[in-house]
Order: sequence, then structure tokens, then C-alpha cells
Amino acid sequence: VQLQASGGGLVQAGGSLRLSCSASVRTFGSYKMGWFRQAPGKRREFVAAISWHGGNTDYADSVKGRFTISRDNENTVFLQMNSLKPEDTAVYYCTADRSRLVTTKAYDYWGQGTLVTVSS
Repeated sequence: VQLQASGGGLVQAGGSLRLSCSASVRTFGSYKMGWFRQAPGKRREFVAAISWHGGNTDYADSVKGRFTISRDNENTVFLQMNSLKPEDTAVYYCTADRSRLVTTKAYDYWGQGTLVTVSS
């Protein structure tokens, strides 16, 4: 499984960005998809996940109500980020896993990351 994230950039606080992740896999519908992030000097942290069928989602408390994860049938998962804050600045990584449990945080496949910078 190869994952290619895109959509990062520089945005002012309060603004929005939409990240995309394209998965090179024949059975995209079999994978739970997720987003993690790592800020400078900090540990990587979970952001959001969506189940293999798209019916279940999970979010970190810090992004609930501001971020929305979704997926389509074209091997792509999205992360819509609204009301961005400077503390959202990080490299965002797309992930995939065959687990059926959307709340588990272990993932087998990771993309290369895309940088999101939120200025105050």
C-alpha cells in the first residue's frame, strides 16, 4: 500500500485547509484510514480515523468539531480542517490499516506527510 498526501500549506489562524491522501491499493474499501500529525519537537499524535466502510469515525479531542474525515470510492481519503489554530501546525501523515476497529491507533501503512503551517 502506497499513500500520497497532499494539500498542506500556509494558512492564517481561523482559516481552512483540505488534505487529501491517495492510496495505491486495489482493495481500498478494505482499509481503515487515518490521519496523524507531528509538530516540531513533539511526539506524533492521532488526529482522525474513518472505518473501511465510511460509517464510523473517530477524532482526537483537540480537533473535534473543527476537522472532518471522509473517504470516496476513488481511493482517496480527505481531512477537512476548519477554524485552524497555530497549535495545529504540524506534518500530517496519512495512514491505512486492515483493522475493523476505527478506534485502534495501530496502523501498518504510512504516507510521507504534508506540512500544515498556521500563522497567528
